[in-house]
Amino acid sequence: MSLFVLSLLMLSSFSVMPFTHADSGMIGVNYGRIANNLPAPEKVVELLKSQGINRVKLYDTDSSVLTALANSGIKVVVSLPNENLSAAAADQSYTDAWVQDNVKKYTPSTDIEAIAVGNEVFVDPRNTTAYLVPAMKNVQSSLAKFSLDGAIKISSPLALSALANSYPPSAGSFKPDLIEPVIKPMLDFLRKTSSHLMVNAYPFFAYAANADKISLEYALFKENAGNVDSGNGLKYENLLDAQIDAVFAAMSAVGFNDVKVVVTETGWPSAGDENEIGAGSANAAAYNGGLVKRVLTGNGTPLKPEEPLNVYLFALFNENQKTGPTSERNYGLFYPNENKVCDVPFSAKSAPVNDSKEKVPVKSPSHVGQTWCVANGKTSKEKLQEGLDYACGEGGADCRPIQKGATCYDPESLEAHASYAFNSYYQKNARGVGTCDFGGAAYVVSQPPKYGKCEFPTGH
Repeated sequence: MSLFVLSLLMLSSFSVMPFTHADSGMIGVNYGRIANNLPAPEKVVELLKSQGINRVKLYDTDSSVLTALANSGIKVVVSLPNENLSAAAADQSYTDAWVQDNVKKYTPSTDIEAIAVGNEVFVDPRNTTAYLVPAMKNVQSSLAKFSLDGAIKISSPLALSALANSYPPSAGSFKPDLIEPVIKPMLDFLRKTSSHLMVNAYPFFAYAANADKISLEYALFKENAGNVDSGNGLKYENLLDAQIDAVFAAMSAVGFNDVKVVVTETGWPSAGDENEIGAGSANAAAYNGGLVKRVLTGNGTPLKPEEPLNVYLFALFNENQKTGPTSERNYGLFYPNENKVCDVPFSAKSAPVNDSKEKVPVKSPSHVGQTWCVANGKTSKEKLQEGLDYACGEGGADCRPIQKGATCYDPESLEAHASYAFNSYYQKNARGVGTCDFGGAAYVVSQPPKYGKCEFPTGH
């Protein structure tokens, strides 16, 4: 994931045009594994199924993962890593062997529907751009040799930094030095194979860099005034739509307005460094939850209203071995212990999430709209104690019920007491953005916490 900034994209401002309804889009999730504390792949598959997630994107072709996904009903995108592009571009026999060992070997029991050839290649410091299209063509030829080209599509995830211009969205354009060598040949390949362009889009980066100009509500799918594109009069109610339409406009500008798009990465971090404005669990919950609702209600983007919006959330787990700023390790929907970082329902009134129109069960609505703040039991005791001290001290939480002999003293554990204090602080602050974080020691849940017989207050 590249830390690109689309500083101008958010400055658009415009009038409403009616749009037709598309079929509902689909939600998938990226299963990254740059961590040393993740559950076994078999447990991960159980988790995916329990959440109604039936599409997953991988960053490699790990044998244990692909084997665990066999006969699961989950559709899979696998990846040929950037470091393999040079060999894949140079030698058809290399891609023949790669497809044989990493794709054909697992099909059809593992339902591989696409291959991501490279990832954000244009920003790869190894300078692998020249290898991309030849590698894609060789992988396609290898799929054809094994009669898999009809079932498996090929594409390559593009970082939005490939755009030279994104404001207003209607003026979106690719960087000139990329157009002839790689953009046009790649889009021509995608058109001929009826494949989607894969795009990684992160409103968080644009907001963090331009918080003085961009409305947080606009970035988080919350109610806002919207922005109108001065070029075509289309009104945008969220930043992600604007980013995607800038890509559509850029493709149209080079003669490929018929190629479809799938968002292969998007997400919001639940924690970040001090300079990463907007990172936090409440904002992560708002972004991811708003995105799921946005996708499953069926509209395309303002520029392509008939095209379903298909996205893969980034990412399934927090990954503790990723490098870079704190946010990089905190995009997960789940902690490695499988507890939710923030509550994101993967359905919207049983909306279909895939082409077969399967229904995803909706959770009981008994606590709809209510949220609580609880301690993350995997956090260090020092961090929990620090958060507890703050909440019960200058934070102004009502900690009387967790004093010795009071109603919520039992169970006598740091996690239980911290959870009560964190939740009191969260509710007293009207469940505001960033009020359930405590340095990453807390997260929001949508079911009432259970610690002994203690009842946690809610703002409702």
